[in-house]
Amino acid sequence: MKHFATVERSLLVGHAISMVFGLAGLLIVLPHAELIVQLSEFGQYIFQWSMAGGGVVYMVLGTAAVAVYACRQVGWRLWLSFMLPAVLLSLGSELLGTSTGFPFGHYRYLAGLGYKIAGLVPFTIPLSWFYLGFSAYILARVGLERFGWPRWLQLSLAIALGSVLLTSWDFVLDPAMSQTLMPFWIWEQPGAFFGMPYQNFVGWLGTGIVFMTVATLLWPRRALNLSREQLRFPLAIYLSNLTFATVMSLAAGFWVPVALGIAVGVVPAIALYAIACPQAALLEDHLQEAVRTPLPTDTVPVSVASAK
Repeated sequence: MKHFATVERSLLVGHAISMVFGLAGLLIVLPHAELIVQLSEFGQYIFQWSMAGGGVVYMVLGTAAVAVYACRQVGWRLWLSFMLPAVLLSLGSELLGTSTGFPFGHYRYLAGLGYKIAGLVPFTIPLSWFYLGFSAYILARVGLERFGWPRWLQLSLAIALGSVLLTSWDFVLDPAMSQTLMPFWIWEQPGAFFGMPYQNFVGWLGTGIVFMTVATLLWPRRALNLSREQLRFPLAIYLSNLTFATVMSLAAGFWVPVALGIAVGVVPAIALYAIACPQAALLEDHLQEAVRTPLPTDTVPVSVASAK
């Protein structure tokens, strides 16, 4: 297990570093052509490669990191029963959206995010729905376990809150990524929210609710019993991706999306993490539960058996 923990941390670090390099290329090097000219031949090659494949690298690393984390913390069955609905259903929504305009509005993807499925949706996009969606859902579900509400209410709120956290990421990311010097997608149906239609967020929220509901039905209804310490990883994934989107939006002068992302995404995510049970308290609860659990009726104490 220590080996997998090391792999998990390495993938997370690689994910974060690739985002930093992406920001540097998009915000520092790309707007200043003189910097590109001054690079060596090898440096120009690296820059061109990073612009062409940097987005793919950071999303693949994020997906791999979350997959390892999910296997370690909840097991491979629960990992797959979340990842498969998330990837397949989000891909369906994206293919429908790029073909018909429903449920997000009319848009299309440009180059820079990898091979396009059916010539429409980069294969990395459904992966990003998974790794951000899983991080948001696990934060919401574990955080809400601290309340003594009925399980059906906790699970319903986890779906709703997880979907809101996921959509909050798009509040910040979408305006900047579609309006940079090197946009990754464009809106053919300009809207009132910094060039995007409000329909886009309804589509994001609805897609998140659908695949999180499917995953919830496939997962056991019992509490996951993950500690606050075990939530550090999904919180790091969530906050690092919000930070990437925030820097992009601020560089483009978009303050309102950033404020919305902080209020509806960052603050609730940190609050859910803080609410979660600390490791020591969780261990104490397990010990108390073990003490309260009666022995089987056919169990005979060792001292009595010896006397006989």
